[in-house]
Amino acid sequence: MIPKPLRKLVFGIPADETKFSKRGFTAISEEVRQRLEYVGETFVFGYHSALKHDDQTALAQELDTLPNEMRGFAYEGAGMALTLLDFLSPFKRNRFQNFVQGVGEHHVYMIYVGAGWAWARLFRNVNKAVTKLDPLLGWLAVDGYGFHEGYFHWQQRIDKQQIPKHLHGTTKNVFDQGLGRCLWFVKGANIDEIVKTIQSFDSQRHADLWGGLGLAVCYAGGVDEASIKHLAKLAGPFQPQLAQGVAFAAKARLIAGNSMPHNELACKVLCHSDIETAAKVTDDALIDLPYHDAEPAYQLWRQRIQANYT
Repeated sequence: MIPKPLRKLVFGIPADETKFSKRGFTAISEEVRQRLEYVGETFVFGYHSALKHDDQTALAQELDTLPNEMRGFAYEGAGMALTLLDFLSPFKRNRFQNFVQGVGEHHVYMIYVGAGWAWARLFRNVNKAVTKLDPLLGWLAVDGYGFHEGYFHWQQRIDKQQIPKHLHGTTKNVFDQGLGRCLWFVKGANIDEIVKTIQSFDSQRHADLWGGLGLAVCYAGGVDEASIKHLAKLAGPFQPQLAQGVAFAAKARLIAGNSMPHNELACKVLCHSDIETAAKVTDDALIDLPYHDAEPAYQLWRQRIQANYT
């Protein structure tokens, strides 16, 4: 295992990796570009913080110095780093689990998403890796894997619409959810461009892409009410999937205690409710949720939430 002082040198992410100019992204406005770049910078801050702190209490304290609205992205970055360190360590391999069940518990959704970023960098077998995590929330790591692939390899995953060959079944579905979430960044919250891009994909992939888009619209935000209403109109038959993504984001924000006006706005327009009600839909969908091999519980969870908005 690489000594702590050298971790950032070996595994660090360069500061310009989140710049739109570096990634080749475009944005609907300068304000949106700055906001989404800040999200990326915050993720990298969390990632580097986790590389340098073996004491997880100290790590959480450092992450909590950030503005409350942005902390989830930092915890997501920390989830990536801890997964990376666990994989490369010959002995101590419980950093991620201790964090997600301990001082990071209030950002549990985001930490699991961060694990998927590490899988991408480590070229992990996603179908195998997901079986090692929580049977429900562990699937969020597959979402994170999809986001990473869209963010760093958008020419292949978005323009050429290539799916990693090893994905199948639900891993393909949740990969596309992450890819749909990533479109909010790659297209810089340009709703018309995002919808046009989704429509260019094979029709069987549309529902999952719309679900991921809903997550990004609510959690990351950056647009006004008129834009969200425009998105709702363009969603057409995929409004239940869009609302499901919003409800997921609402739950993640409420658990973390960092809900913001833009979260409330997305819930009002796309779920026709306040944020508490949208989050409760995700809780109600867990009641008597079956866990079996035929279909992962996460997929059934999504379907139940979507049915609520049909």
